[in-house]
Amino acid sequence: MSKLFEKLGLRGVTLRNRLVLSPMCQYQATDGYVNDYHLIHYGKFALGGFGMVMVEATGVSPEARITHGDLGLWDDAHIEGVSRISAAIKKFGAVAGIQIGHAGPKASLLRPWDGNSPVLETPMHAGEERWPTVSPSGEPMEEGWPDTTALDVDGMAKVRSDFACTARRALTAGFDVLELHCAHGFLLNSFLSPLTNRRTDEYGGSLSNRMRLPLEIARELREIWPEDKPLFVRISAVDGSREGWTIDDSVAFACELKSIGIDVIDNSSGGFGVFDYPTGYGFQVPFAAKVREGAGIKTMAVGLILDPHQAEAIVANGEADLVAIGHAALNNPNFAFHAQQALEAAAPNAPFSNWPPQLGWWLDNRAKRLAKLGPLASGKAA
Repeated sequence: MSKLFEKLGLRGVTLRNRLVLSPMCQYQATDGYVNDYHLIHYGKFALGGFGMVMVEATGVSPEARITHGDLGLWDDAHIEGVSRISAAIKKFGAVAGIQIGHAGPKASLLRPWDGNSPVLETPMHAGEERWPTVSPSGEPMEEGWPDTTALDVDGMAKVRSDFACTARRALTAGFDVLELHCAHGFLLNSFLSPLTNRRTDEYGGSLSNRMRLPLEIARELREIWPEDKPLFVRISAVDGSREGWTIDDSVAFACELKSIGIDVIDNSSGGFGVFDYPTGYGFQVPFAAKVREGAGIKTMAVGLILDPHQAEAIVANGEADLVAIGHAALNNPNFAFHAQQALEAAAPNAPFSNWPPQLGWWLDNRAKRLAKLGPLASGKAA
């Protein structure tokens, strides 16, 4: 058996393999509510063999959303919809995870295909007006973007409460894994980065001060989330600029998170500044490896991981414990089954024997027929 397809136990939860659907926003919600698109979208990856399916960044408050199309879990009325997703994921053999976050200075944006820039003063779509945004220091995300409001004591208390209440709703909705979003220039990442946190109180300045709010939230989530369920944190292991948050900072942050009881660090990168690191295949894997080694904590690698053998090597070499697949999964929801087929020998007369019988029975028979027919001549109908 390949290392990629070994089971992994995390507290009381067992993944059938090490492949995770990376959380990727779909921008299809209305007022935060789930619809049939989400159910079909996430269900196909559970059917496709992933060990865990992580639901996209889900807003902890209306103002925490990136766009008007983001999922939300700030109200009890949202629970029923996300419950349908978690139930479908688990029914078809995967672990159900959900990422929760606050967009902070990157909130109130247009959907990517509409510009991925701040909502216009005159809305592009009816009923989708701009809303006020918050940040650590009251500075806009980029030049030309709307001003933000620096969070005061009451504002930070509300953010902590919003995360806590959302975590309780995620638990009620049946999720097995919770992931706290501290990456990509969103609110908690903007507290961590010296490029954006210019506060002079106990939440700014030194590394320990800049880590304070994310750690406070992580600590409370660990108290809420049951002892037998794992808690992940997604980080930007480095800022875009080398003058900002560094990999050594990430190791220090991961050590603190481990002491709280966080189980896995999900290693992405970027958020502030022009990205000044190599961006080849698997470019974030070395970050996951450094955090894993430096903090002695399980990690998840993500980013331009396209090939089963590439994913296998990451786990086999001890660079990460889990491999998150994003765009490659959008291109091929059966990525996990194809990966297992490539890495593990199947019966010669049943090449799809590792697939579920609902699929494998048909495909094995098809393979036999195609073997008898030989290659399809170019330009001829099948």
